[in-house]
Amino acid sequence: MRNRVTGTAVLLGVFAAFPAMAQDKSFPSRPLRIVVPSSPGGGLDVTARTMGHHLSAAWGQSVVVDNRAGAGGTMGPDLVAKSAPDGYTILIVSSTYAVNALVYPKLPYDSVKDFAPITLATTQSQVMGINAGVPTRTMKEFIAYAKERPGKLNYSSPGIGTYSQLAFEMFKTAAGLDIVHVPYKGAGLSVAAAVSGETQAVNGSTVTLLPHVKSGKVRALGTTGKKRAAVFPDVPTMIEHGLPGATAEGWFGFLVPAKTPPAVIAALNKEFTRVLKLPEVKEQLMRDGSEPVGSTPEEFGKHLVTEIQRLEKPVKAMLAAQKQ
Repeated sequence: MRNRVTGTAVLLGVFAAFPAMAQDKSFPSRPLRIVVPSSPGGGLDVTARTMGHHLSAAWGQSVVVDNRAGAGGTMGPDLVAKSAPDGYTILIVSSTYAVNALVYPKLPYDSVKDFAPITLATTQSQVMGINAGVPTRTMKEFIAYAKERPGKLNYSSPGIGTYSQLAFEMFKTAAGLDIVHVPYKGAGLSVAAAVSGETQAVNGSTVTLLPHVKSGKVRALGTTGKKRAAVFPDVPTMIEHGLPGATAEGWFGFLVPAKTPPAVIAALNKEFTRVLKLPEVKEQLMRDGSEPVGSTPEEFGKHLVTEIQRLEKPVKAMLAAQKQ
């Protein structure tokens, strides 16, 4: 199957060491587009708009954010894969992109071969939150509450096969819970469902959930990173809750179509990594719960392949559970 990982050596060869690349000083000479495979308001959207604002100022060219939600996050990548490989159409992806490579056996694109990496932009914890109306205040209380109501509680996700769904399914397995999955078209809608009470629980990026936790409409019970999230210092990790099997760190990165000229990739990487190091950008991203990274194209390529391989086992378990 085109989008399956078939061997470390073969796929790492696709993202083999990028040689020293002369930069294209004429790039960009017209407006650019960042395709976001989710609805407005989610973590991907916020990050894309933050980056786009500063890139536009640096280049003197408009950077348009184009939200393409739907199809479990595969619509945006398909659009970019079929775009001209000239660097003017850029894709921002999250951990969900790696999950989709395993969930969907017949994607219209190859998750590795049809794209060229620019940079790993950020990493962030996921947050498991509940609607403020749920009568529990701690993870222990919520687990007990859910166990007393098997199959009667719902949780929302940005769509089938998204990283948020995977993280919540890992939590369900670790805690031994029966909570029904309700997919939505994008992170913003998924969180809105939990905020309004359409669903009782949600798993999402710190970027997406932070404002709703601050407003008191969502109660954060646990984070999925190996250490506590800086923006949620009082919220224990899943490890602290005794649920190490629910650990799931997320990330965002940027890709362009395969066959984009190396000089254009070099120009994009230089500017993206520069913007990620700007004090005001770092401050904003960290305030929203993300840790800025900024990597070489080769490093992000290797990271993507490693992530697909790392997630293969939990994804198989998630798919098996859905068939039961």
